[in-house]
Amino acid sequence: MSVFARLVEHLADLLTPLFHASAAAAAIVLFTALVRLLVHPLSRAAARGRRARAALQPKIDALRARHARDPERLQRAVLELHAQEKVSPLSGCLPGLLQLPAFFLLYHLFSSTTIGGGSNSLLDHRLFAAPLGGRWADALSDGGMFGPAGLVYLGLFALVAAVATVNYRRTRRTTAAQPAPVTGGGQVPGLAAVTRVTPFLSFFTLVSVAVVPLAAALYIVTSTAWSAAEQSLLYR
Repeated sequence: MSVFARLVEHLADLLTPLFHASAAAAAIVLFTALVRLLVHPLSRAAARGRRARAALQPKIDALRARHARDPERLQRAVLELHAQEKVSPLSGCLPGLLQLPAFFLLYHLFSSTTIGGGSNSLLDHRLFAAPLGGRWADALSDGGMFGPAGLVYLGLFALVAAVATVNYRRTRRTTAAQPAPVTGGGQVPGLAAVTRVTPFLSFFTLVSVAVVPLAAALYIVTSTAWSAAEQSLLYR
């Protein structure tokens, strides 16, 4: 934790001439961008996997017609097809999973009052008027929704809502185009409900931004905006 804290401090020192009192916030945005750059090759692989799964849809439809009365045989045939074509149905999960350690590091770093036995000086940094270790509830109690800190959060909420709307529209299109998972009993129970709910998950980011420390919220906002831009390029 102390090593990570020093990294954020060094980045903030480098960015101070440009961002002054908000240099630590800029350092978090830069750190998030570096994490996403490292994960980008996996995101490209996930995009290739999604296109490959879409290309398999006609073959899966043919297997469904051939084994309509034998669900277990259908499941084995679909799994064999994926193995033969070297397509993993879980390839899209890895980029998101690899980002979790970086998020939790930031969360704990800006939730702890001490680091390595000393005081956590990072908690003194701000994004404009909002402390990086504070939460939306703190901003509401210190000036209200339209107070100096509250306005910072309103700006973040507006940005997240705009990105979530873009992701919502894209997810609706891609979810509708994806083949239904095949199991021994046919279609996965509850799949229709999950399909309807999935596009709205983008707006859950608004809740996340409201309840985590501002530093972690910056990570979420930056990563979400990066994902929207990345997917626009990879899935166009």
